[in-house]
Amino acid sequence: MPDDRLNYVNGEWTESHTGETFETTDPASPEEVVATYPQSDAEDTEQAIEAADAASDDWGTTPGPERGRILTETGSLLAQRKDDLTELLVREEGKTWSEAAGEVQRAIDIFHYYGAKASDLGGTVKSSSARNTNLYTKNEPLGVAGLITPWNYPIAIPAWKIAPALAAGNTIVIKPATLAPGVVHEMASALEEAGLPDGVINVVTGPGSTVGDAIAGHSAVDAVSFTGSTQVGNAVYDTATEDGKRVQLEMGGKNPTLVTDSADVEEAADIVSAGAFGVTGQACTAASRAIVHEDVYDEFVEAIVERAEAIDHGHGLDDPGMGPHVSESELESTLEYVDIAEDEGATLECGGNELDREGYFVEPAVFSDVDNDMRLAQEEVFGPVLAVIPVSDFDEGVEVANDVDFGLSASVVTDDHTEANRFVEEVEAGVVKINEKTTGLELHVPFGGMKDSSSETYREQGDAGLDFYQISKTVYDNY
Repeated sequence: MPDDRLNYVNGEWTESHTGETFETTDPASPEEVVATYPQSDAEDTEQAIEAADAASDDWGTTPGPERGRILTETGSLLAQRKDDLTELLVREEGKTWSEAAGEVQRAIDIFHYYGAKASDLGGTVKSSSARNTNLYTKNEPLGVAGLITPWNYPIAIPAWKIAPALAAGNTIVIKPATLAPGVVHEMASALEEAGLPDGVINVVTGPGSTVGDAIAGHSAVDAVSFTGSTQVGNAVYDTATEDGKRVQLEMGGKNPTLVTDSADVEEAADIVSAGAFGVTGQACTAASRAIVHEDVYDEFVEAIVERAEAIDHGHGLDDPGMGPHVSESELESTLEYVDIAEDEGATLECGGNELDREGYFVEPAVFSDVDNDMRLAQEEVFGPVLAVIPVSDFDEGVEVANDVDFGLSASVVTDDHTEANRFVEEVEAGVVKINEKTTGLELHVPFGGMKDSSSETYREQGDAGLDFYQISKTVYDNY
């Protein structure tokens, strides 16, 4: 029986005034409805923003340790419900059980991390150049934070926005992605149970064209944090900055792994396979380009094809090697890029076919003979499709890696220490890894991209995640 879910506004679970709903379905079994949600509009969003605004002063003056206690307790409650959260994430988004469980654990860890950090917030003391003067800074919350989050990491990304925003003393209105909003509802329930006051977090479901636009453009919203496509993110930025809001965008990627001639090819194939095909390629940090030295190119193609063909598919609850795409439209987009790549003259080495079974499944695809000016090498596919590009030396490899509009994540596989350090210095990416897949992030260090992957304003996660949600005041106290 599908769950009937509601918006969460001012501490109450409420229906949308529109009376309309939408359904989420299981990507591995699309006839199965998982839950129904309110199809909210601007009026519903307005009510949520008003609730957040009304709660802002009290929450902003709540002592940091008390805010931290609520966040820590929330993390503990999520940990108690980990299996249920994992199952819900699998059924709405399609990840395998192992992938979903790892993501849920990340959200748990994020709440515990920022729960501890909340006690350390306040400011810094500096030495004044004058006598009888105390000189210090005082950090204050911005006010109301509007959060717009994607479907591909439906609990981790909301968590790494919600937790620092609350730790810093802001109130929240969040619009989760319509394809997989359930785990955000569960986080709101856990926060409520942990003692979060009414109005401090508000959850509104509905289309981005109404709910998202209302959040970005509302005068009572002081900051907007968005993760999603570059096209939508730029529109959010334009709307939000019209009245001077602080804005943070994390968007698309076209992430390279450079495989040098000194690399262990089998190790490189393992690293690229994990980065390209994990989470069905539905990650902004997924490795979609393997840039490979010509001396090891043929050997690498053979090795990566072997790994792609070995991946088994199935329902995420059975924990296979790969789950489905999240939706029919995402599957169709991946299949379209396979056709585009073949039309452009790339060689399909394996995969790229829709599976003849229920659900939105596709074989992971490997293309060789890819030129860097092909669309497959330039545009984000957001599916398990890898372009393998030959280069003659390290310098050409870095040049090709940088020759895209995006700059989110990049990695190099090499046994040459000089090449490793040069790659860190020369590649245009916000996340750089040596002998590691492009996906996967530590929660206590900054995350963000360059170029069209980011607004390049504020980073997320770690201390940088708190910086976005605070503003400093400098105090000269003379006595």
